[in-house]
Amino acid sequence: MVRTRLSQPDAVIVGSGPNGLAAAITLAREGFKVTVLEAADEPGGGTRTFADPDVPGLLHDHCSAVHPLGAGSPFLRTLPLAAYGLEWCHAEVAAAHPLDDGSAAVLRRDLAATIEGLGADGPTWDRLVGAAARRFDALGDDLLGPIVSVPRHPLATARGGVPAALPASVTVRSFTTEAASGLFGGLAAHAVTRLDAPLSSAVGLLLAAAGHLYDWPVAKGGSQAIWKAMVALLEDLGGEVVTGHRVRSFADIPRTRVALFDTTPTGLAWILGDHLPERERRRAERWRYGPAAAKVDFAVRGEVPWTAPEGRIAGTLHLGGTFDEIAAAEASAVGGVLSDRPFTLVAQPHVADPSREVDGHVPLWAYAHVPHGCTQDVTPLIEAQIERFAPGFGDRVVARHVTTPADFEAANPNLVGGDITGGASLPTQLLARPRLSPDPYRTSVPGVWLCSSSTPPGGGVHGMCGHHAARSALKVLTA
Repeated sequence: MVRTRLSQPDAVIVGSGPNGLAAAITLAREGFKVTVLEAADEPGGGTRTFADPDVPGLLHDHCSAVHPLGAGSPFLRTLPLAAYGLEWCHAEVAAAHPLDDGSAAVLRRDLAATIEGLGADGPTWDRLVGAAARRFDALGDDLLGPIVSVPRHPLATARGGVPAALPASVTVRSFTTEAASGLFGGLAAHAVTRLDAPLSSAVGLLLAAAGHLYDWPVAKGGSQAIWKAMVALLEDLGGEVVTGHRVRSFADIPRTRVALFDTTPTGLAWILGDHLPERERRRAERWRYGPAAAKVDFAVRGEVPWTAPEGRIAGTLHLGGTFDEIAAAEASAVGGVLSDRPFTLVAQPHVADPSREVDGHVPLWAYAHVPHGCTQDVTPLIEAQIERFAPGFGDRVVARHVTTPADFEAANPNLVGGDITGGASLPTQLLARPRLSPDPYRTSVPGVWLCSSSTPPGGGVHGMCGHHAARSALKVLTA
C-alpha cells in the first residue's frame, strides 16, 4: 500500500498522522501531485496499532483508540473512507463514569436516554450539552478551525461559545449531583489542563455533543484502519506516501511548490534552521508542552469485572471519582506533581468491535494524565484506579505493555515529553495556536505551513488542522 519512491510533487507533507494525511488528501482532491514523507516504517502517527507479543492475534492501539471527533469531523465525513475499509463500531454506552458507591453516570448517543439517566440534572444537561448537540454541525464548522476568524454561523457559535469559554469548575455548579458533575468533569479533562482554567469547558461540551450525534466509536480492526483508508484514498488520487524518510532539514525535502509540516512548532524550527526569521524562532522555542500520558495496554482474560453494570457495556470509561477529585488530579499533573489517583481513561474496544476478542482474551487500553516527562512507574497507580471500580481486575490480567512518556516521544517526536495534545492547553496557546492570526497555519517562510495539532483546533483524530492548512496552501497553488 505504501510506496517507497520519491517524485517531484506540487506539495510535500512531512508527517503521516491524521492531519498530514488530511492535508495531503485535501490537495490531491484538487488535482495536485502530493508526496507524504514519514520517518517511521509505517504511516499513521497516533492511529497506529500493534500486535500483543504475548497473546497472538490480540491488537492494541498505540495512541488513539476511540474517535468521537473522527466520526464527527466536518472534513473526514466528506471522504469515502468506508469504501476503503473504514467501519465505525459502536458500543451500547459511549462513555461511563463510575462512582465509588457502585453506580455510574453514562453518556449515550441517545440524548433523551442520557437526560433521563441523569435524573434531576437531566434538564441542565439538555440546556448545556443538548443545545450544543443540536447546533453541532454549525458549531463544528466554526469551533474546529481558527479562533480568529469570522464565524460562518455566528448565532449558533455565540450561543455555544459562551458556556465553552467558562472554566469547567464554573460549569459544573449548574449540576446538583456528583454523577452529572463527575461525568462532565471526565469529559472536560480530555483537554489535559486545569479545570478551573478559562475555556476548559469547551472540550467537555464538544465531546459530549459529538457523542450524542456521532457516538464515541472505534474503528473495526483497530485505529490502523483509519490511516490505511486515508492512504488508500490518497493513492487513488495520485498521491504517494514514502516511509523511512526522516526530514531533518530542507535538504531532505524534494523540490516542491509548497511544504506542509505535521510537526510541533519547535520541530519545524529545527528543520527550517536559518530559513526561519529570528522572531518566529523565538516564538517556537517558547512553545510550552503540557502534561503527559502514561499508558498500559492490558491483555485481559474474559471481561473486566466493573462494579457498575454500565461499565461492562461502555466503550470508554473515565476513572476519577468526583469532579473535585478529577480537578485536583489534573491540577497536580499541570503543576508537575504525580497524583496518587491520577485521572485515568480506559477504552474497551472489544465491547464495540467483538472481533478484537481473541480466544477469550480482550485488549484494555488505559492511560493516565501525569506530569510532563514523568519518569515514575505509573502502572501500579493505573491498575489501582481500575481495581477501585473493578475489584479483581488484576487477577484477570495475562499481559501488560507499558508506554512511558519517553516511549511516546521515541515512537513519535511530536509527542514531546509524552504530551499527546501538541502543546499545553493554556488559554494563550488556545487563542494563539501557534500564533494569533486568521491564518495561523502559514509561516513567515514562503511556501511553508504548519498543519499539526499545534494549530487549531488542536488535538484529536479529526484531520481539521491538516485540512485547514491545506486550504491555506491552495491559495498559493491556485494563484
